[in-house]
Amino acid sequence: MFPFTRDLPRTIAVGLATLFFVEAASAQQRLPTPWASPASTVSQVIGITDVTVTFGRPGVKGRTIWGGLVPYEEVWRAGANENTTITFGNDVKVEGQALPAGTYGLHTIPHKDSWTIIFSKNSTSWGSFSYDQREDALRVDVKPVPAPMHEWLTYEFDDLAADHATLRLCWEKLAVPIGITVDTNAVVLDNARNVYLRGIPQFSWDGWNNAARYCLMNKVNLDEGLAWAQRSVAMGPNFQNLWTEGSLLEALGKKDEAVAAKDKAMTLAAEADLNTLGYQYLQGGRIDDALAIFRRNVEAHPDSWNTYDSLAEACAAKGDKKTAIEMYGKALAMVPDDTQKTRIKAALATLGG
Repeated sequence: MFPFTRDLPRTIAVGLATLFFVEAASAQQRLPTPWASPASTVSQVIGITDVTVTFGRPGVKGRTIWGGLVPYEEVWRAGANENTTITFGNDVKVEGQALPAGTYGLHTIPHKDSWTIIFSKNSTSWGSFSYDQREDALRVDVKPVPAPMHEWLTYEFDDLAADHATLRLCWEKLAVPIGITVDTNAVVLDNARNVYLRGIPQFSWDGWNNAARYCLMNKVNLDEGLAWAQRSVAMGPNFQNLWTEGSLLEALGKKDEAVAAKDKAMTLAAEADLNTLGYQYLQGGRIDDALAIFRRNVEAHPDSWNTYDSLAEACAAKGDKKTAIEMYGKALAMVPDDTQKTRIKAALATLGG
């Protein structure tokens, strides 16, 4: 028997206990109904870092928002209902200030000409009613800007790049931009050391070569990249890892060692290897290097229509129409596929051939 029914007549006590259980069950089974400010989640990957904002979306509904529903100079929940939260999968910088990975309660203090953006270590409260400045992880100031009308409060990401993005709070005719930057190279390399190369990829030459190529392509941690490339070569030398090793040696100024590694790579190169390398040069604007590789591929594989086709494309990029027409002609005479024939004929027509 519940304590509050102990001294009551049995009939009344049983009735009250029954009522208690009915009310409790009813409370647990409330009918779901729409919220006036529905919940929403917006996510964006910056580089390889996940950023997620979870918030309630109030509507304008004809009300005065700034300086009215949302007073100036007071802490506002930056949304509706529970805490607006923001989660960073890795360490970031917000408006140039460091903020560790984690989930934060997102609050603001709107001023007429600027806003204070607050990242609180408390992310589980209701709104800003129990906000405590002592729990701040970071505060930054930003400038609001005019924006097209947004009836419903919105968060969106723009100005997106591999290492930064701008998060915008948009409501009514105002937008509040918040700059987020990520040291993506550091994140990728940390992942390579502590996750990627400690998982299944550690058992394959390709895994070590992938990590080494990231260093090469992004010009970061070249010595570490070289060590990874050399480990890949030790597991099984091939064109790809030897070329990576040679390119890293070249980037480190070790010219003689670079030449030796690349010469060895060339002895193992298949037609597809040379074709891929040639297109890498071509797409990187190194047309003369691409031409040299494609010519070498033609010499090594004179019975392949694709080698002539690739060389023709590089010649056209160089502006050598005569040679391009000649190479496309050879490719056309050899290619068996009708789709490729149509494409080559179109290329020849463009060149006037």
